[in-house]
Parts: sequence; C-alpha cells; structure tokens
Amino acid sequence: MARLESGAASQIILEADAPIRCITPSGPQAISQQVLSSKQVLALVSEMADADHKASVATGRGIRFLYTWNAQQWIVEQDASSLQTRLTVQKHPHAPRAVATRESAEPLATATETAPETAPETAPAAMTELRRYRASDVPFEDSSDNTLARESLETLLLEQVRRGAADLHLRVGEPPILRLGGDLIRIEDQPILDDASVARMVRSIMPAKNKAEFDEQWDTDFAHEITGVSRFRVNVLRDRNGVAAVIRTIASTTVTVEQMGITPEVQQLCALTKGLVLVTGPTGSGKSTTLCALVDLINRSRHDHIITIEDPIEFVHQSKKCLITQRQVGVHTQSFKSALRAALREDPDIILVGELRDLETIAIALETAETGHLVFGTLHTSTAASTINRIVDQFPADRQDQIRVMLAESLKGVVSQTLCKKIGGGRVAAREILLVNKAVSSMIREGKTVQINNIIQTQKKLGMETLNDALMNLVKSKTVEAEEAYVKSAEKKDMASKLRALGYNLDGLASEE
Repeated sequence: MARLESGAASQIILEADAPIRCITPSGPQAISQQVLSSKQVLALVSEMADADHKASVATGRGIRFLYTWNAQQWIVEQDASSLQTRLTVQKHPHAPRAVATRESAEPLATATETAPETAPETAPAAMTELRRYRASDVPFEDSSDNTLARESLETLLLEQVRRGAADLHLRVGEPPILRLGGDLIRIEDQPILDDASVARMVRSIMPAKNKAEFDEQWDTDFAHEITGVSRFRVNVLRDRNGVAAVIRTIASTTVTVEQMGITPEVQQLCALTKGLVLVTGPTGSGKSTTLCALVDLINRSRHDHIITIEDPIEFVHQSKKCLITQRQVGVHTQSFKSALRAALREDPDIILVGELRDLETIAIALETAETGHLVFGTLHTSTAASTINRIVDQFPADRQDQIRVMLAESLKGVVSQTLCKKIGGGRVAAREILLVNKAVSSMIREGKTVQINNIIQTQKKLGMETLNDALMNLVKSKTVEAEEAYVKSAEKKDMASKLRALGYNLDGLASEE
C-alpha cells in the first residue's frame, strides 16, 4: 500500500497461482516471493472488507468495494475478464479523503481469525499493514458529482480566457494559478485545492482512453473545447502532493502570418514543393502557433493535401483551398512514426509532424522530405546550429555522415524562437532564422555547424537573423527590456557586449558570461 500511496505503483494485483505484484511505469513487479492460492487471495481481501462485503468476498465473485488506509480511499475490485481469482487494489481518483475512525486505526487481525470458513489459509505478511474501513462512508462517483466538477473547472477556464492567460495550473495545496504575461498569478478568491477536487475536475473532462492511460502511466495529454470560447491543451500528472494539471489556452480560430509578424522570407518556405522546415524552441515558446500560421498560409494560397500529425490536435483548420487531414496520436493513430509512415500512402503534399521525438520518426521525416514532400516539424532546441546537431546526434556514429548528407539536401529552413515579456504586458516572439543555401548545405555536410552562426550574420540581406540580433531589435524598439533580452539569449556573452555598447547596465545579471 505504501507503494500506491507514494505513486511508485498504480495497482496491486492479487491473483491465484502468482505472487503479489504491483504495476509500475516499467511494468509488473513481484513484491513477494510466496505464490498465492485462491483461498489466500480471498483471505487478504476479506481483511479489507467490512461486514457488508464479506459475504461477496466469500463467494469470490463480483467483488467491488472501497477501502480506507492512511485516510485515503482505495478501490478493491475483481477482474471480470479473468478466469482465475484475480483482484486489483488501486487509488480511488474521486473520493474525498476520509477522516480516520477509531476502527480504522486498529491493526488487523490475521486472516485465520477474520476470514470466512471458505478461506482458512493465512495471509502473507506483505499485506498485514492494511486497515479496515466502512465501505458506505465514501460514495463512488456519480453523474451529479461529475457535472459539478466539470462546471467548476470550466468556470476557471472561462476566467482564463477572459484574462487572456496562457495557462491554468491546478496544484494540491494551492489555489488555481494563471500564467499572465509570463508570470504566475494566484487567483486569490479561489479556495485551496485538495487532491480529490483536482482529480474530480480533470477526470470530468478526460476522455475514457486518457483515464485508462493516466491510471496506468500517471500522466496524459488531451484536448478540451468549450464551444464558442476556446480549445485547450490539457496535461494531467501526479506530483508528490497528488494529481496536478496544466491547461493551455489554444485560440479557437487559426492565426495568420500577418498577425504573427512572420517575415516574407519565412513565408516563402511555404511555397516549397519538397524539403524539411523546422520550428524549434523550448516548451511554451509558441512553436505550435507559428506552425498554425504557416499551415494557414498554405491553406489560403495552394491547392494541396495537408496532413497534420499532432499530440493532441491544438488548432483546428478548416479546409480552404487545400484539403486538410488532422490526426491525433493515441486517438487516430498509434504513434508519430506509424502515422508518418502511413502518410506516404495517403496522397500528401505537405505533412506537419507535431514533434520529432525519436530516431525513427526523424529518419522517416528526412526520407519523406527527400521524396518530393514538404515536411514541417518541431524540436526543443534553442538555435539553428543546435537543431542540426541534435538531429545528427540522434543517430549512431556509423550513420551520422549519411544523415549529414541527407540533412544538407533536405533541410530548407530553421526558425528557432523564444517568447519574451513585452514592456506593458503580453509576450512577443524573438526568432532566429536560418535559410539553407549552398553555403549552409556545405557546412552541414562537412559537420562545420559552429560556423553556421557566422553565415547567418553575413547573410542578413537574404532574410537570415541570429537570435541575439532579433532580441536586440526588440530592445531598440522598446518592445522588451534589456534584462529580459539578456535572459532569453542563448549566447549571453555576445548579448551582454551588445547591450553594454548601447549603454545598458547588466550588473548582477551578466554573471553567466
């Protein structure tokens, strides 16, 4: 039970002809050496059941009740699909924490003293830490409870949209927290959240597939929509305090390249018929929004088939001049790599891959870009040079020369961006732009990525720009503070030198040089 409480395991399995096992992220693990008999399984379960449920335990059929240990609720349930006596114990995600009673504080007697005559064998010592409870003390989830939880959460989401917040954080021991203009702001008139209330709220909007995934893996991602208001990207997780969630606002309408301030040179990448275009940056840097604007431009200007592979689907595109097929990993396809491989048989012209997560996905994307398709993708890298290195380093050493050649031929552009706090509120993107020409291709092929930054600086007339130059332009236009530009820079020594040349004092900030 301690493993369940700590989050190290999601279930305990009690099964005849097997040892006691727990389900962990790495798979089932035995936590005892003794193989249980059917009678021992029932004896263990009988120790957890109150008087009202002991009769059903004795029959070994249709067992389902709630059990309290350490003031928390646990579901004890028979696996109906099993031909043997098999039961699972897992944390109840909805029930409020119970107040320990005098009865629940007393240690259990041994199984031979409490189990019915049909289960006389003693229970293994691994389960003697369990405590009794009254099953009727805590009700199972009902529809009214689910409705109230959903209404509570959607009220917070409406407030999130009204304030223009990027994210809503739900954490045990804290009131709801909004990310406004890059800062975390607690909603002061909201109550402190507990584990049960967070679990109820997120599960009230969670699809069945994601409930199963969360119960098994302890984190999950999905999309939620309030019609006429906005779409949201939801991540649910467990931390040391219990269930937590981060819910990001996604605009209900697609954004345009004009609204995003995307340069004409980057827009020209959307006119390509084949090649690889990457939009990179740290988590929360607006990569999805930039890709949305690029897809929207293609949708308005070309007559092609666009396939997007996302996890989850964020911006919903309506077909305009193009035909758009949007697929969500885990809902419409098993994985990025399987969807990308299948896309080649689906008559695509443009493919958007939400995330290039692994070697195989990257390899398929490169091959797809070489065979006459335009591929857009994302990586969590901060500069153009580090993006190229990240891709090459994904592969074994004996394949890296080949990958450099493929990348030199297929890569057409890299947009690396970060979000900065604007003076007066809000955020703005600073973008490093690499447009691949013959000189850049040569550098990639020869493994001289350290020289790419120099090429970007000397080819500004072609529309290229380093991240530091983009940040400096925002400082000069009084869009962001000098300190913010310095913090967001990937090359801080160069950034500090440029800012000091303009008369800015970075004392106390430039210790990272």
